[in-house]
Amino acid sequence: MDSKHLNRIKVALAEKEKTNKWLAEQLGKDQATISKWVTNTTQPNLEMLLQIAKVLEVNVNELVRPLE
Repeated sequence: MDSKHLNRIKVALAEKEKTNKWLAEQLGKDQATISKWVTNTTQPNLEMLLQIAKVLEVNVNELVRPLE
């Protein structure tokens, strides 16, 4: 799999051992929305990215920087 298709939110969730469902509950979002974000179907806006970073306790840069 090409690494640039990996999603930073998905990686952060895996590192924290959290699920899409957990993130959806934390953000008050539909689980389908989270699924679209982690599969790169759609992207969260900046305000939502900041909330995701806060919930996952990561720097927002972790969610937007390219994967090596």
